[in-house]
Parts: sequence; C-alpha cells; structure tokens
Amino acid sequence: MRIVSIVGNRPQFVKAAPLSRVLRRRAEEVLVHTGQHYDPELADLFFDELEIPRPDHALGVGPGSPTTQLAVMLQRLEPLLDAEAPDLVMVYGDTTTTLAGALAATKAGLPLGHVEAGLRSFDRSMPEELNRMLVDRLSNLLFCPTDVAVANLAAEGITEGIHQVGDVMYDANRRL
Repeated sequence: MRIVSIVGNRPQFVKAAPLSRVLRRRAEEVLVHTGQHYDPELADLFFDELEIPRPDHALGVGPGSPTTQLAVMLQRLEPLLDAEAPDLVMVYGDTTTTLAGALAATKAGLPLGHVEAGLRSFDRSMPEELNRMLVDRLSNLLFCPTDVAVANLAAEGITEGIHQVGDVMYDANRRL
C-alpha cells in the first residue's frame, strides 16, 4: 500500500512522527511537506528532533495569507498526487495544509484519511473549526482520538469509516 502523508506545520510534524514510524513498517509512505511553516526553526528542527524522515517532496509554499497558501498548495499537490498515485492520502489536524490535502485528494478521486477527525471547538468563527468540519465531510477514513470525537461526527450525520484509534499527540508525548 502506498500512502501520501501531507504535513506543513509544527503540530502536524508532531502528529506525523509516531504514525510515520508505524506506517513505514507496513506500507510505503511518501511524506509531503507543503511549507506552510517554512522557517527552519519552525520546520527542519522538528524533523531532526522528532526523527521524522526527510520529506520526499517539499512544496515550498512559504509566506502568504491562508487563502494564498491554500491556492498554491492545491496547484502543487495536484500533479504530485497524480504522479505518486497513492492508495490513500493522509492529512492531520485542522490547518490550511489539512484542507489543501483533503481538497486535492478528493478532486483526484483518491481515498482520504483524516487523523484527529471529529474534534470540535463549536466556534465556527475559527478557521480551524471550518477546516475540521470540511475535511471530515470529505474523508473516507476518520481516525478519531476519543469517544467524544466519534459522537461529534455522529451528531453531524457522519457514521461511515469512523475508527476510534486514540490520541496520536499522546503517543508522541510518550515517546518524547
């Protein structure tokens, strides 16, 4: 199985660290760094300290508004996903990178997995909340950290493809 994991900022690097170790024992993981966080102090440092494999692809999105970053990510993800032809695209959390990966995978007709699915703040004025809600609607596999996250999805009418898998941030903290 070939899995493209898409990350782009500090929280996603932390989430990807424990999951990447497991994925690489069972599948071929292709790691994509969008460049949402582009400063070496905000990105490269985490790859080193968390012992995450170097990205197979760095999109180099760099600075810009969330909308500008989203547009650039989509433009760069489309041909990458076409060339990599994964069996699954994995996105993490609730960032602009998460939304870009989800939209690109869906438009390409690729199965999508969302790590930390079902988390809600119930504050729709937060961009992250909108990202969470949209990505959960697009996802085929929803990897929930808690029973509350599963219940949140059910309350929104999402009942298929849900897996309560535990909290990947807890896993990362245990390792560190």
